[in-house]
Order: sequence, then structure tokens, then C-alpha cells
Amino acid sequence: MSKEPTLHQRRIIYQARRGLKELDYYIDPYVKEHYLLADDDEQSAFERLLGYEDPDLLLFFLGQDSPDDEKVAHLIQKIKTLKYA
Repeated sequence: MSKEPTLHQRRIIYQARRGLKELDYYIDPYVKEHYLLADDDEQSAFERLLGYEDPDLLLFFLGQDSPDDEKVAHLIQKIKTLKYA
């Protein structure tokens, strides 16, 4: 991350640490490589994504369920398709 995060962004980054290996596999690289560079709408969707409980997030990332929030659903698909070096 090249941009200096605001206090609010730091809180979101801290909340992104889930502790569940399957979720961290997707979320950690996104936070490290993309979150601070994302536009306000995407950062807002990411914040809403973090409001879901871990079991629900796991179902979303595994494709077994989908969130009602269309922007969160789109962000999950984006996160799943990102390629990390």
C-alpha cells in the first residue's frame, strides 16, 4: 500500500483480519494491494462486506450463497478473480 491510510481506513484494515484461514486467503491480499487504491464506493462496499459474520462470508466466497447487497456481491467476485504476484 503506497497511500497513507486515514484513521477510518486503519480501522477497516484492522477489522479485515478475520483469523479464519479460508477468509484471510481472499481478504488479506485485497487489503494489502487494492483497498487503499480503491474508489470511495468500493471502499464502502468493503466496509459493508466486513459487517457480515464469518460463516456468511465463507459461504459467499465459496459461492454457496450470495449477499443481498449487489455492490458487496460484485466486490466478492472481484476479490476472487484478482491475481497477486
